[in-house]
Amino acid sequence: MKYIDLKYRPGREEIIAEYFLEPNRISLEKACEHLAGESSIGTWTEVGTMKPRIARLKPHVFSVNKSERIIKIAYPPELFEPGNVPQLMSSIGGNIFGMKAIRNLRLLDISLPERYVKNFRGPKFGIKGVRSRLHIKKRPLLGTIVKPKLGLNEKEHAKSAYESWIGGVDLVKDDENLTSMGFNKFEKRVEETLRMRDRAEEKTGEGKFYIPNVTSETHEMMRRANFVRKHGCEYAMVDIVSVGWSGLQTLRNYNDQFSLILHAHRAGHGALTKNPRHGISMVVIGKLARLIGVDQIHVGTTKVGKMGDFETPEVEEEIESRFVSEGKHVLEQFWFDIKPVFAVASGGLHPGSIPKLLERMGTNVIIQAGGGIHGHPKGSETGAKAMRQSLEAAMKGIPLKEYAKNRKELSDALNKWGVG
Repeated sequence: MKYIDLKYRPGREEIIAEYFLEPNRISLEKACEHLAGESSIGTWTEVGTMKPRIARLKPHVFSVNKSERIIKIAYPPELFEPGNVPQLMSSIGGNIFGMKAIRNLRLLDISLPERYVKNFRGPKFGIKGVRSRLHIKKRPLLGTIVKPKLGLNEKEHAKSAYESWIGGVDLVKDDENLTSMGFNKFEKRVEETLRMRDRAEEKTGEGKFYIPNVTSETHEMMRRANFVRKHGCEYAMVDIVSVGWSGLQTLRNYNDQFSLILHAHRAGHGALTKNPRHGISMVVIGKLARLIGVDQIHVGTTKVGKMGDFETPEVEEEIESRFVSEGKHVLEQFWFDIKPVFAVASGGLHPGSIPKLLERMGTNVIIQAGGGIHGHPKGSETGAKAMRQSLEAAMKGIPLKEYAKNRKELSDALNKWGVG
């Protein structure tokens, strides 16, 4: 069976996957045939059970860029179970990565038709809903992560959150590997931190929000989400790569009753995204998380912050070109009835990073700084003040060094980390 047809024009209901493909001692065309077959109806040899009606379900390789080794495959919608992301990824992101015919393979992007998309709830709140709930209409949201990641007890954790809130951040969240440890139990941490949140709101007159990490085995994750809801928390964070697409879909389905803003951490994504020639791109991960229904998701910092120390230049370029387009990141672009969601920029950010970050990503972004707040020479509260001052300057279009002349907190931060 032949799958390559460069004259083929995909139908509006087909799912399109775009790959970088590097063959293993065979031609690119043969590798394309192997890839298309293994991801759909094919196998390694001819079989007598291949009925004509089944053959009509074959996908079509309709675009082959030999110089860049980028191909596009159109899949009939009948090949995919409605509302089932695990099954989707078992097809277009499954066995194909282990084939002998392929040396390297990277799933660069996916295009999902309305017929498929409509089977998902999508974000419960999205950008508009989060802004409404937080009462922040236009500016980017400002967040931090309690540091160090692990080791603080519940009261120490809550104290760090309080200092960050009164300094000017909107959101304080757990880090990705803090769940429920002997030195910091989940329930007690949530109670202590929410108590300090209430004190911070009284002191500042602003809404303050805590994002506890509920990541766990699926049933325990649901229990934790219900616990934070009952204690008056508006948010829950989940490590989406660690819990998998099934766990994330379950959490989103239950969230109709929890009514929590879902914050997606991408811990572990580098195992899939870091190699520019192999794996799955952050663009795909972000799209699928939005489809399932998170309200905000970590995306890196598009060449700002420490991302350059983590991603390869090729992956940076891929994210830059595919994730940000015409002043909007891909998570806020139109996608049928799926609400736009916040991109969370995090990783090596500090007060000097904000203007450049906003220039690249716009204002529908959550700016998260851990070390860039807690590493301030005068401590966490002062570091939070410096971040808020930097954000104010950027929103007003005032150069940071000029704005820092009468603001000691920002001045000290710029002296330590610089601008850009």
